[in-house]
Amino acid sequence: MSSDQITVERTIKAPPEQIFALVADAAKHSEIDGSGTVKGTRQESRPLKLGTRFGMEMHLGVGYKTSNEVIEFEQDRRIAWKTTGAKGLIGGRIWRYELEPVDGGTLVKETWDVSQDKQKFFLKRSRMAPAAKNGMRKTLERIADTLEA
Repeated sequence: MSSDQITVERTIKAPPEQIFALVADAAKHSEIDGSGTVKGTRQESRPLKLGTRFGMEMHLGVGYKTSNEVIEFEQDRRIAWKTTGAKGLIGGRIWRYELEPVDGGTLVKETWDVSQDKQKFFLKRSRMAPAAKNGMRKTLERIADTLEA
């Protein structure tokens, strides 16, 4: 991985508002997560907004928890949150969704951004980058399956 970001994209046959409602609800993340690592949230189903902090229950070999904060927000167009763990001692990667209306639906871009991650050097050289890309493709497939049905 030469850049600090990996982006996958897919056109989904649904309006941006429906897609945004799904990705901007942390309680739904375990349903759409293509990586298999997101197990649930400790918050009720409610829309995220700029500055919202939320915790996630995760599993990758062992169970762990993350803390997340929404750092970018444009209703129905863009949302991103920064993920950390161990009380901020690790992490800092950013998960971003960008939505653009196009003919036939919405172009959805999901980005894994390690530019602010404390383990950036390791992440860029490990198997995590290709795994993240594969997981994001599966996530967009799950979103499409959910909304296009």
